[in-house]
This record gives sequence, structure tokens and C-alpha cells, in this order.
Amino acid sequence: MHPTSSLRSAAALAAAAAVLLTGTGGAAAAPSVRPVVTAAAQPAVTPSARPAAPVAHAATAHSPYSPYSPYSPYSPYGQLQPLAGLSAERLATGDLVAAAKWGTGSPVDDPAREQEVLDAVADQARRQGADPAATVRVFRDQIEANKVVQRGLYRRWDANPAQAPTRRPGLQEVRKEINRINGALVRALAHSPRARSAPYCAPLLTAAAVRVHRQRNLDALHTAALARSLRSVCTGA
Repeated sequence: MHPTSSLRSAAALAAAAAVLLTGTGGAAAAPSVRPVVTAAAQPAVTPSARPAAPVAHAATAHSPYSPYSPYSPYSPYGQLQPLAGLSAERLATGDLVAAAKWGTGSPVDDPAREQEVLDAVADQARRQGADPAATVRVFRDQIEANKVVQRGLYRRWDANPAQAPTRRPGLQEVRKEINRINGALVRALAHSPRARSAPYCAPLLTAAAVRVHRQRNLDALHTAALARSLRSVCTGA
């Protein structure tokens, strides 16, 4: 990545963290994590003093299925991480939508399509026992974040036509992919009500967003859009 782009991305990431923390009433202390005692840290014992069976093995403690692993689906972070990952995945479709609409005169805003998405996710949430209103709030942010990407790309392509797409993907095919991600995101929301309502949701969600930012090497535009997409995920005060 170009040094200037790295600086811009870092600045956007800092802004993203501020947005995520501010949006839920400020940073809260993360919950304490039970320490894992590895074999190297255990005191040496003689064979006669060694217990008949160890209480826990270090490999088990580090397993992704251990409740003490931050990546466990049972941990708050493990429940919030998919929300950040799926949001970034959904934002990537903004590039495809922008490319599909570029040069056609089609507006970024599409109220009919947006309402169709909101109605669909509300229905999915009800069928999964989740809160439809909370789900709709999250998806309003997802939609706005997607439009942030589209408008940002339009500005970039206007300023430098050489970067504009030369191939136009089919919008209907792109929407099928969006619908797939929407379904996965609704399920992730339905499975994480406790983590999203906890007072430490904001810092953990920010950590999840930082991890996704690094994994996907997001630029400043997509980093800022990711923060916008996650604004309503944490529901606690």
C-alpha cells in the first residue's frame, strides 16, 4: 500500500473506532478473561507429586471451541466478529453495484429496493425470533454504508477516469449475492443479542472491525464505510 494511503487508512480507522465507541455512549471496560496457564508457566513437580489427571490442557484452552477463547462462538467477541466480517463483505458488493450503475445514469439512492431489503430482513428476523426493529436499524446503516462506498467510488472515477471499471456486472446477480449476505447477517444478529446489549459491546466491536480492516487491507473509503455500517449493532447504553 502506498504510504499516503496507509496514513489515510490509519486515520480512517481511528475515526471508525471513535464512531463505534461514541455511538454507544463511550468506551466501556472489556470483561476480564480467565487466564490460561500453559505448560511452560506451570511449576515443575516430581513424578510422585504429579496429579493423576490434569485439570485442563493448554491445547484445549486455546481451542477455538473453548469458552475462554476470544474467537469462540460462545464468547462476546466471537459473536461480534461475524457481524464485522459480514458487514465488510456486504460493503464489497458496493463496488460491484457502483460498477453496474456507472455511466448508466442510475442514481445511487433506490428507495424501492431499499424498502424491499428492509421488509425482507424484518421478516427473516421475526422467523428467527430476533427483534425486527433492531435488525432494521442495523440494515439501514448497512444500506447507507453501501451508498458511502458507491459515492466515494464515483468521485474517484470522476477524478481519474482511468480507474473507472471497464466491465459492467449484472445488477441482478449482484443483488443475489447481497441477499445471501443479508441472510447470514440476520442470523448473526439473531445469535448475538447478549453480546450486542452488553456494556462492553463497543470496544469489542471496534476490535473486531480493526481485525477485519487488517485482514482485508481496507482503504480509507471502505474503513469509514465499515464504521458507518456498524453504528447500530451495539444496543446497550
